[in-house]
Amino acid sequence: MNSAPVSPLRQRMIEDMTIRQFGPKTQHDYVRVVADFARFLGRSPDRAEPEDLRRYQLHLAAQGASPGKMNLAVSALRFFCKVTLGRAAFGERLATVRTGERLPVVLSPEEVALLLHCAPGLKHKAALSVAYGCGLRASEIVHLKVSDIDSARMLIRVEQGKGRKDRYVMLSPDLLDLLRVWWREARPRGWLFPGRDPAQPLTTRQLNRACHVAAATAALDKRVSMHTLRHSFATHLLERKTDIRVIQVLLGHKKLDTTALYTRVALKTLGAVKSPLAHLRPPPA
Repeated sequence: MNSAPVSPLRQRMIEDMTIRQFGPKTQHDYVRVVADFARFLGRSPDRAEPEDLRRYQLHLAAQGASPGKMNLAVSALRFFCKVTLGRAAFGERLATVRTGERLPVVLSPEEVALLLHCAPGLKHKAALSVAYGCGLRASEIVHLKVSDIDSARMLIRVEQGKGRKDRYVMLSPDLLDLLRVWWREARPRGWLFPGRDPAQPLTTRQLNRACHVAAATAALDKRVSMHTLRHSFATHLLERKTDIRVIQVLLGHKKLDTTALYTRVALKTLGAVKSPLAHLRPPPA
């Protein structure tokens, strides 16, 4: 365990993030960025000048940092300068980097069925089935409680999902049957999917590992992750003519534009569109 004392400046930044209820990962990432910036400067970051921020970005670019890493550094340093140091103008010289838009990997229904069949155990099969059957994120799945399953209304309550929002998603009869089989076997009392310590939930890392094992066992030739099941959920609903606004609510997306990405991978829908070329008639001879 690291017992090194925390500097007053770092402690103030942590307190500033705690006040704003930043998550543990965000706090860890922001502190790491500022610490790296301090090492680059060779002095305390509160003595930095605007030109130092620009030089640090050039340093990251020269190292081949990804757009994601570059933009994380911008967010962390802007917060540090504006909030912790009270120097809002300092962050104006930081430039964000445009990221290339990639289409999500989507499994066919047959590939999803094979993946679920190859899950390493009933608990993981049930959890992966929730990912595909409800479109939940890995973090939302591991924090489900037994009491979140509403079999009377055939709904699952998702508490404090991304953006700290509650929402409901549908619960299909097949998924309810599977969850009941899991409950009868394990008798979970609090968390629906407990970890090795029953008092703690399964971790997202453990769930992702199970997903990768299932994909390898199924010999799928695609890059598969937990989010792939969420992508497949949305795409398959869209291909079945489900209103995109309904899909937006089920996924918990704030903006419709985010959900609209799936229109680009709903291949059955695209394939059903008739090309204008088919309507052309040859000119008279």
